Amino acid sequence: MNNKQYPVHGAGLGLRRSIMESLADQPPSQVGFMEVAPENWIGVGGALGKQFSAFTEKYPVALHGLSLSIGSPAPLDEAFLYKVKKLIKQHNIPCYSDHLSYCSDDGHLYDLMPIPFTEEAVHYVAERIRRTQDILEQRIAMENVSYYAAPAKEMEEIDFINAVINEADCDFLLDVNNIYVNSINHKYDAIEFLKKLPAERVTYLHIAGHYNEAEDIIVDTHGADVVDPVWDLLHKTYDVFGVMPTLLERDFNIPPIPELLSEVDTIIEIQNKWSKQNAGSSQHG
Repeated sequence: MNNKQYPVHGAGLGLRRSIMESLADQPPSQVGFMEVAPENWIGVGGALGKQFSAFTEKYPVALHGLSLSIGSPAPLDEAFLYKVKKLIKQHNIPCYSDHLSYCSDDGHLYDLMPIPFTEEAVHYVAERIRRTQDILEQRIAMENVSYYAAPAKEMEEIDFINAVINEADCDFLLDVNNIYVNSINHKYDAIEFLKKLPAERVTYLHIAGHYNEAEDIIVDTHGADVVDPVWDLLHKTYDVFGVMPTLLERDFNIPPIPELLSEVDTIIEIQNKWSKQNAGSSQHG
């Protein structure tokens, strides 16, 4: 793996408040980086703030936002972005990402809504990403999201993602589980989709569990173990791009720490297995 290419390295774990104490008592050596939502840590001081600082001193901690709402019709929340900028500087954060979706329109909708796949939306979103990058004075990454309907669709999801990222000149956070979920729900080939993504813009990967509502409807929940088809897709993602830093997301139904870390170990096993199989060959074949 070409470490210079990425802001973080190895296998990562989403840091949630409910597991902080357990992880602080026995810091996991296999975890290469962690990830938090900036919304949960902006302005947090006292004992909790100190506990968070202890993690950011020990591990690279990436920010993965929930409320940038890049596709929202409401104005960009610039006051929020200046707070994010302060948090980044305070904790020496290596990267910041959010979702290629929207979650607000004069108030939060508490869900990630799909941006219409249209030419107009490409220009609108790209402009807002550029403004975000200007305020933060750094590149940000946009994540592909799971979606269950495509209102006013004029182009394919893959073309929309590529058009936004190119026009905004931003980075990309690749969520492997969301590709799997969407490939089932919208009946497309996950590998073909992967091959069309911009490898050179990827900061790192997400992998997570989901919920099978029906045979052909999967809901992205981050509340279950990663299933075998998603682990297989992670290996295939490495086949397409080479090994990339990969983070396990688990937002609720969090199992005991050893169980949680066993999934981080699985990421490491797949990374090592791929590297051994492809030793000596070109990374981007």
